[in-house]
Amino acid sequence: MPANDDILASRKPVAPLGLISLKSCEALGDKVDCYLVKWRKNRKSDHLDFVDQNNYKADTYKISVSCPRFGSGEAKGTINESVRGLDLYIMVDVTNYSLTYSLCGQTNHMSPDDHYSDLKRVIAAVGGKAKRITVIMPFLYESRQHRRTARESLDCAMGLQELVNMGVENIITFDAHDPRVQNAIPLHGFESVQPAYQFIKGICREVKDLSIDNDHLMIISPDEGGTSRAVYMATVLGVDMGMFYKRRDYSKIVDGRNPIVAHEFLGSSVEGKDVIIVDDMISSGESMIDVARELKKRKARRIFCVATFGLFTNGLASFDKAVEEGTIFKVVTTNLVYQTEELLSRDYYINCDMSKYIAYIIDTLNHDCSISSLLDPYERIDKLIGKYKGARA
Repeated sequence: MPANDDILASRKPVAPLGLISLKSCEALGDKVDCYLVKWRKNRKSDHLDFVDQNNYKADTYKISVSCPRFGSGEAKGTINESVRGLDLYIMVDVTNYSLTYSLCGQTNHMSPDDHYSDLKRVIAAVGGKAKRITVIMPFLYESRQHRRTARESLDCAMGLQELVNMGVENIITFDAHDPRVQNAIPLHGFESVQPAYQFIKGICREVKDLSIDNDHLMIISPDEGGTSRAVYMATVLGVDMGMFYKRRDYSKIVDGRNPIVAHEFLGSSVEGKDVIIVDDMISSGESMIDVARELKKRKARRIFCVATFGLFTNGLASFDKAVEEGTIFKVVTTNLVYQTEELLSRDYYINCDMSKYIAYIIDTLNHDCSISSLLDPYERIDKLIGKYKGARA
């Protein structure tokens, strides 16, 4: 049960709960729904009247939707049951490339643009009949295009404004590339949630001989942009941190980016220490592996590559090789984005399930309670580390 269950049990929800998980996020949505059903069936609800109790304790909170396509490739959003007066939570994974659609006999994989369009179609199909709409978009659409460096479009800001203009009140995302994009919608709810607790829990579950102290463990940021993420994890674990600076060749552009010439390290010695490299995403993975190799040159012991989103856009061959060479010990990511069976089958991979955390957030928001304690899991991490050290003693 949620830690704040006593508070939730004494409060009335803002409205009956509705959960829409688009096809891209179906598996994660099913897990979230299971937690919500279990908690509410076991929760005291005597303070609710008969109608509210029937709405509160349901067999499922999922709302059936579909986004069928015409022969031309165009689509429409359809909601197959009533959503009138519901507190709606819509989940979407814009990175799920496994879904396909047919166009003129050709099979196309759905892009982030396609998933975002399906999200807007479903919101449009709601037609303003819901009490409140919250979008849970773990990987924030276009979050990598968060600022201008030339005459460029600001796609993330435009996307956020478009959603709130359609009636969305809150947007929940995880580890946004730059949380300052919320400046585009200053009068609406925007939360960028950090999965630090789930990372530490996953590592402690799989690795039983980790010494969590300043002499044996260190947190590393692979670039200057992720320093705050590394600082937070180092602080809650009570260890030192370091960072790498990506020195780029600004005289040329390769694949739309200035190529990295070298990784310069800033920090104390990593010799003999286990190292956790923490970042927001593993895209191709080249940068993460380069940093791991640099740390190995500095005689680091075991290296954990930790990221919220494991995209692996170039496949897993480079990580397989790095593990085989002894460069990388474990790769840790979440199930917030699509995961291939190939990835899940790897011995070196640690999967952090985020469904329970998302269910906590939904359950708390539906009761109109503060989620501050969920956003800062310092106490839970401290308790987890204490338990882990106690088991090793």
